[in-house]
Amino acid sequence: MRPEAVDAMLPWLTERFGNPSGAHRVAQAARQAIDEARDVVADCLGCRARDVVFTGGGTESDNLAIAGAAGDGLVACGATEHHAVLHSVERAGGVIVPVLPDGRLDAASIPAGVSLLSVMLANNEVGTMNELPATDVLLHTDAVQAVTWLDVAAAAASADLVSVTGHKIGGPQGCGALVVRDGVKLAPQLVGGGQEQERRSGTHNVAGIAGFAAALRACTESRDATVARVGALRDRLADGLLAVVPGCIESGDRSTKVAGICSLLLEGIESESLLFLLDEAGICATAASSCASGALEPSHVLAAMGVPRELAKGSLRLSLGWSSTDDDVDLALDVVPAAVRRLRGETA
Repeated sequence: MRPEAVDAMLPWLTERFGNPSGAHRVAQAARQAIDEARDVVADCLGCRARDVVFTGGGTESDNLAIAGAAGDGLVACGATEHHAVLHSVERAGGVIVPVLPDGRLDAASIPAGVSLLSVMLANNEVGTMNELPATDVLLHTDAVQAVTWLDVAAAAASADLVSVTGHKIGGPQGCGALVVRDGVKLAPQLVGGGQEQERRSGTHNVAGIAGFAAALRACTESRDATVARVGALRDRLADGLLAVVPGCIESGDRSTKVAGICSLLLEGIESESLLFLLDEAGICATAASSCASGALEPSHVLAAMGVPRELAKGSLRLSLGWSSTDDDVDLALDVVPAAVRRLRGETA
């Protein structure tokens, strides 16, 4: 976590712990903290404070957007979306739209009659960026992976609903937000207390909300410098591995990716075995989405991009962030080739 987020959270986890729905002074102090955090989030995301609905994270934000705004209409999303979107669209009886080989949505394949379309700004596995299509229908974007790398206020200005979360930007896990633009009707999926203008009931996670807002502000203020620095680190990492590991292929087109994701395919390698060796050497990596990294099935994102199953079984995702360093890249450039050689039975 960013130190700014930790510092913002600590008072609300200790001596200032109070339920913001109450009437006494401790409760009202917590309420003020939420109001201030809402202002920060709105400023960073380019919306009004009243448009911000605090949630339990990106998955809930995606679910709330689709289930809450779809009504009886037809919903659609791209085949490379996060499962929080995919499963929500499938549950609503919607349409999964094909993608191009680089992972971007094939806008020409969006069927007629769609009333709600979901298009992620940046893919969480391979990093591919999407430009949101011009459309007259309700538009939702999962911006969870994008916030660190893109000016979401500008990139998602045309979206009616925008999902974000804290842990992708150096904030706490289990806290996020959904931007709901004025005029969008949203049916609540959690009812009971009437919080968040009756759009999402439940006692507020005051510490989480404060930490999320602090992380978002720090992320926004440092974005340009972070993108330049981390992008250079990612390029050095990817180019270094492509140069020394035979049968190493970069998935997708790097020019269309966010700065923080290095996504590779390794011929003749099983991801599970490789990840075990990397973990032993201090490299935390995944084969696909972290949410599905315990699964043995190849990534649905790579399958949608047309990557052959045998090659997709050797996928490797190395993620970099605001705290990544040259030493981290040096370690990966040393460890990954050695692990691949070991699995292939090759000598150094």
